[in-house]
Amino acid sequence: MTQTTPAPGTVTMYSTTWCGYCHRLRTQMDSAGIAYDVVDIEQQPDAAAFVESVNGGNQTVPTVVFPDGSAATNPSLAEVKARLGL
Repeated sequence: MTQTTPAPGTVTMYSTTWCGYCHRLRTQMDSAGIAYDVVDIEQQPDAAAFVESVNGGNQTVPTVVFPDGSAATNPSLAEVKARLGL
């Protein structure tokens, strides 16, 4: 899997099925109308390696990637909106 940047106005969220913070952020983004793709790091080892690369070797989720290529770990909805210019 090649890491690609999300389309303008959207994000990519690296997640797991059991992550409460991930579920919360997804629900908040749904309510705010923010489009996103979810990548399950337990199903895609290269995605887990990417998450580790931006989190000091830790598989911390949610890790969100923005259209400018930057990443944030466990961002608030306000941060996601601000980084998307919403």
